[in-house]
Amino acid sequence: MTVVIRTTSEIARQRSFPLALCRVEAGFPSPADDYIEGPLDLNEHVIKHPSATYFVRASGDSMNGAGIFSGDLLIVDRSLEPVHGRVVIAEVDGQLTVKRLSKLKDHFSLQSENASYPPIELQEGNEVVVWGVVTHVLHDLL
Repeated sequence: MTVVIRTTSEIARQRSFPLALCRVEAGFPSPADDYIEGPLDLNEHVIKHPSATYFVRASGDSMNGAGIFSGDLLIVDRSLEPVHGRVVIAEVDGQLTVKRLSKLKDHFSLQSENASYPPIELQEGNEVVVWGVVTHVLHDLL
């Protein structure tokens, strides 16, 4: 089976935000540091290949177990190789989906991260195009 990376070009706008020098305790609180390390450009941290990166919104609950929820913003890198275990955006017979790529011997499937959804078994004759590898997920906590 041939896996093809489709190209589209959407480049993130440059913006920077302040980055605090201290870390935030997720356990017991610690005294806060009162100074800023400097500006933080989120693009530098989440976009490694700007010309190969695009954003897409998730829909549905099939990837909840991977921390991807309906409405989340996915950051996708087309330059990364879609290998076993990576979460990918794939077009299967004309339908787009986000799933975890699984390769066992010469057999490929797209796995959900929700037991309510069976895997998509890729058969000879399926038209499959991987649009990229999901590198980050952004979702609201409110």
